[in-house]
Amino acid sequence: MQGMKSTLLVPLICLSASVAWAQSGRSVSGQILDQQGRPVIGATVVEKGTNNGTATGGDGRFTLRTRTEQARLVVSSLGYATQEVGADGEGLSIKLAESSTSLDAVQVVGSRSQNRSVTDSPSPVDIIDLREVTTKTGQLDVNQLLQFVAPSFNSNRQTGSDGADHVDPASLRGLGPDQTLVLVNGKRQHQSALVNLFGSRGRGNTGTDLNVIPAAAIERIEILRDGAAAQYGSDAIAGVINIVLKTSVKELTANVNYGAYDAKYRFDNERFDGGNFNANVNYGLGLGEKGSFVNLTLDYNKREHTQRANVPVGPDGLARREYGDPEISNASAYLNSKFALSDKAHVYVFGGMNKRKGDAYAWTRKADDERNVPAIYPNGFDPIITSDIWDASAVAGVRTALGEWELDLSNNFGSNRFHYGVRNSLNVSLGASSPRSFDAGGFQLQQDVVSLGLTRNYKTVLQGFNLAAGAEWRREWYSLFAGEEKSYRNYDPDVTGGSQGFPGFQPSDVIKAQRDNFGAYLDAELSVTQRWLLAAALRFENYSDFGSTLNYKASTRFNVTDFLTVRGTFNTGFRAPSLAQVNFNSTFTNFVGGNAVEVLLARNNSAVTKKLGIPSLKQETSTSANLGFTSRLGKSLSLTVDGYYIKVRDRVVLTSQFSSDDPVIGSDLQALNVNQAQFFANAADTRSLGLDVVLNHVATFSSSRLSSTLAANFNDLTIDRVQTSGRLAGREDDFFGPREQAFVKASAPPSKINLTFDYQVSKFGLLLRFVRFDKVMLRDWDGEPMRYDARITTDLTASYALTPHLQLAVGSSNLFNVYPTLFDPQRTETGGAWDPVQMGSNGRFIFTKLQARF
Repeated sequence: MQGMKSTLLVPLICLSASVAWAQSGRSVSGQILDQQGRPVIGATVVEKGTNNGTATGGDGRFTLRTRTEQARLVVSSLGYATQEVGADGEGLSIKLAESSTSLDAVQVVGSRSQNRSVTDSPSPVDIIDLREVTTKTGQLDVNQLLQFVAPSFNSNRQTGSDGADHVDPASLRGLGPDQTLVLVNGKRQHQSALVNLFGSRGRGNTGTDLNVIPAAAIERIEILRDGAAAQYGSDAIAGVINIVLKTSVKELTANVNYGAYDAKYRFDNERFDGGNFNANVNYGLGLGEKGSFVNLTLDYNKREHTQRANVPVGPDGLARREYGDPEISNASAYLNSKFALSDKAHVYVFGGMNKRKGDAYAWTRKADDERNVPAIYPNGFDPIITSDIWDASAVAGVRTALGEWELDLSNNFGSNRFHYGVRNSLNVSLGASSPRSFDAGGFQLQQDVVSLGLTRNYKTVLQGFNLAAGAEWRREWYSLFAGEEKSYRNYDPDVTGGSQGFPGFQPSDVIKAQRDNFGAYLDAELSVTQRWLLAAALRFENYSDFGSTLNYKASTRFNVTDFLTVRGTFNTGFRAPSLAQVNFNSTFTNFVGGNAVEVLLARNNSAVTKKLGIPSLKQETSTSANLGFTSRLGKSLSLTVDGYYIKVRDRVVLTSQFSSDDPVIGSDLQALNVNQAQFFANAADTRSLGLDVVLNHVATFSSSRLSSTLAANFNDLTIDRVQTSGRLAGREDDFFGPREQAFVKASAPPSKINLTFDYQVSKFGLLLRFVRFDKVMLRDWDGEPMRYDARITTDLTASYALTPHLQLAVGSSNLFNVYPTLFDPQRTETGGAWDPVQMGSNGRFIFTKLQARF
């Protein structure tokens, strides 16, 4: 790929030319303290208007060489008001004020107290600074950024998985994508309308599409690694991801990024493929002197196909003729704003729109395939499944002081619409007159949330008492719409009709459904002493389609010494089955051992499921506990260890597929003219035991800084019970068999370990990262085990400040071109040489990034 070579040469030329740029600026050092004179650890110190920054060590000290003589420093830390100071040389002493003195308080997810920072939270919280991550790593979208930064987070790009090729499923602590709640600025984000039917992660789940929000719009991401249904409601069994949008003003940031994969497995002479281009701009405009602002982000990303079909395994020497990542174009616009009404009240508005179009490879139809018409495709064909996805959200609210209370009233609307198309296809039953492109229909999910919250801090009750209460009303809508007639109709009973690659949704699939939910909560935190915190939360929710649930959470934190803190939580939780899981209905084509099979996924409460005795879906319930400690080992070394237990009962899963020759229900399936059928059911109880470990060390030298982090997640999920019902009672291995169970267990590797070294000296930065993905066990179509051996990937990035406002980074993700274990494509779910496990199957990624900040 000549263009790729030229693209990579440009930044190298710029880098060589920039060496002549003379040293400027000055060396600045100092210490960041709180109002009591204690060091603030991990505070961010950034030279205003540049990419140049650092963080304080265990003693609150920092050293930074500025890039301009008249530099100003912006100092920030969670729980404190941001402060701007002049860079006046050595020995600065900067005291940060707590931000709880105004309505601009930073709220860390997991606590409604405005006096709580991440370091004294009773629950484990990861804080990921997106400014740091996006400038030093090769990943461009939020899912992939988190996949290689947060060990408890897992997300893989799917291939050969229909809709999941276009929307990446993601999970926390090895549970399902729908068991993690996503918030944006503390407000519930709507889910995707997609139900994942294929792939190794998220089968039968609906999840939240994190990639609709551009990384350029995000200030930080908070990951609460603890159950929080009693605090935030449904879906928070595994934890909560809170995306905090940028609030910066008078600062323009622009990025241009490009990279491509080193194509190890191709049948042609192309060296690179999967080109990934991203460009974005962010600007914040300050309005007046009361903190009003408007921050706007525009982002465009274009990702090309990868080709990984030429793998030397399988009976014909090839996995598939076309196999690899889909082509995706993604455009986003996001807004975050605040408008002061007075010193004690302000209005906030945030949200955005995302438009995504995708082309994904479906299974190859060979020339002599009964699903081919040789007059149209004499050499066979590879259908392309297209997507047209619209996603939009808008939140408007007001925060105001009411005496000693603070009130937050908001309305939140979100919508996700997924429209399928099929091209390079045909309908066999129409013969040579068949069209080659089809409108296959789709689905849409909408959500509207009205929430009211009240918070008050009683500073004179012992060492402080925070009380929060609130209520929330939510309405959800789900609709499924049919495709054009030729996409689903069979015009010849002797063959299988419908568009090849993805049969369109039929009129019998069409549905419009809605439900209402009302919730109320009470949340309290008491600082018994300066060392001991007690917290509790209680939440009641009522759903119009299945009834009520009451959940609670209790937690504590105790500072044993100034260097050791222990913490623990115990909570109950729940997850309401999504409207998509309740109402989805489709007949689709699956490939079992390479052979096409028609599968009916019957809607819950349909005539088919009622006849078989499949009960109505109900909520999942959970019990979980977390016990851990945080420690400061000296001035620059910190350690956090958290063990957890999560028990989920009545988990909603996608059952195994029942064939038309089944002795009990086979005749019913034959009458429906389908080969196989499967359903959604509350079929499993699961139990997770795990451990999260984070070890961080910061070493500062005269003009440089080395930050080293070792982070790991160890997770063991077991299926305690499979429950059947109706005419399928007693057939546990048939209802939810070993193969489907293996996919649930493979939502995360048993362990993921991340070792990162981040070195900064003057204008030069170097990041080296190793990620070890543990083995993953799946089963093939015959039930035989498939062991994907452990793998280690290596990322290396070098960055250089070309000018005070311009930074260049070049590097490689998966530097040594590591792939998962290869298998016969006839055994995998995708028809390729591997399932979408561990770090993915594209190999080495080479990239360059250019960032401007003014």
